[in-house]
Amino acid sequence: MSAAVVTKSTPVLVVGPPGGDDATVHLTSSFDRSAVPFRVTALLLFDRSIPQPAETIRTAVSEALAHYRPVAGRLAADADGDGDLLRIEGAAGVPFVAASARCALADVAAPLLGSLAVWYPGGLCRHADPLLLVQVTEFACGGFAVAATWNHVLTDGEGMAQFLGAVGELARGASPAPSVRPLRADDDSLPRLPQSLVAAQKQALSCVFNRDFALLDFTVPAGLIGRVRADFDAAGLDGGKQPCTVFEAVSAVLWQCRTRAAVVSVSDEAPVALSFAANVRRLVGARPGYYGNCAVVQSVTSTRGQVANGAVVDVARMIRRAKERIPDLLVPSGTTTEQGAMALPYHTLVLSCWRNLGFETTDFGGGRPARVTWHGEETVVPGCVVCPPGKDGDKDGVSVMSLCVRPEHADALLAELTTSADLKL
Repeated sequence: MSAAVVTKSTPVLVVGPPGGDDATVHLTSSFDRSAVPFRVTALLLFDRSIPQPAETIRTAVSEALAHYRPVAGRLAADADGDGDLLRIEGAAGVPFVAASARCALADVAAPLLGSLAVWYPGGLCRHADPLLLVQVTEFACGGFAVAATWNHVLTDGEGMAQFLGAVGELARGASPAPSVRPLRADDDSLPRLPQSLVAAQKQALSCVFNRDFALLDFTVPAGLIGRVRADFDAAGLDGGKQPCTVFEAVSAVLWQCRTRAAVVSVSDEAPVALSFAANVRRLVGARPGYYGNCAVVQSVTSTRGQVANGAVVDVARMIRRAKERIPDLLVPSGTTTEQGAMALPYHTLVLSCWRNLGFETTDFGGGRPARVTWHGEETVVPGCVVCPPGKDGDKDGVSVMSLCVRPEHADALLAELTTSADLKL
């Protein structure tokens, strides 16, 4: 479907109510310093209408900025820092676009998703760019979409979900102020990450952007996920301490299928890696309402043969062990990866899990979103976003949006997923 079915208005700059405090926020925490200014886009699709969606949400964004003023600010280098420190200053505003689509929400497919959001001019955000861009698209069926595109230095996924949740509360008149009191600066309670980890994460995410990946929108079937979890638990893997999670099952399937499909023409001894973002708010005791960055990237390295040819439950066990080592990343002696040969960039899969961040509970007045997804037109490394369940839950499976394989490997990846769903594990 052509993106021409979407008509966009001229962007308007949404600002908060006058008289607020435009205090500067110095981004001195290790988590903010390890963040790279790449753009992230969350798309929330609603199949139930609300009165005047664009105007209602635009007004609610303005009201929310009274409590989240840094969201309307701009980045600047900290003159008192060491050249690597940033601050958020001012409250210049959030560009907002109202749009309409000449189709029903049910007709939206991956090629159309890009027209539902506002984009930054480059892959990496500049200091003068807004920290957040918002677009609301109204569909012919009465449904609507809300797209939030933001600079990752501002916040991570849970922080943006918290902000959108506050916009939803104000849009539906649930309270005169957000029920969660927002807190952006939390430097006193957050631990300092080892400098080696900060440097490694910035380097890993600062590669040249690559436009040569196929955008794929697919579902990992519920039956396949259930079988992986059941076999993991039945085998008593990891001593039966904790049942296999949905994330562990989905990530194991994705890593195995992608390795089979895309890491080809190499020996079974060639190293492959999986990296995934971990929200560590609870682990480090971040204060309630904190909406800055608070995530680390964990990695696990193995060989192509072990991942592609081994039992998927053994792959899930590797991921479980990597999760258990996340606390080690937060101490000076911690290591960021397992020992072993480094995997080539294309032999590395990066996962971001948006489940349980709060996007799926956002309500602007018509109920929860029918679907929450991610969209990108370019990526730093081969990556997938594991999306949260829609309002019907995970009945059919877990939705995944990916830029993780070159076009010549796309059909093979989808075929591997189909084969895995049909086989007994």
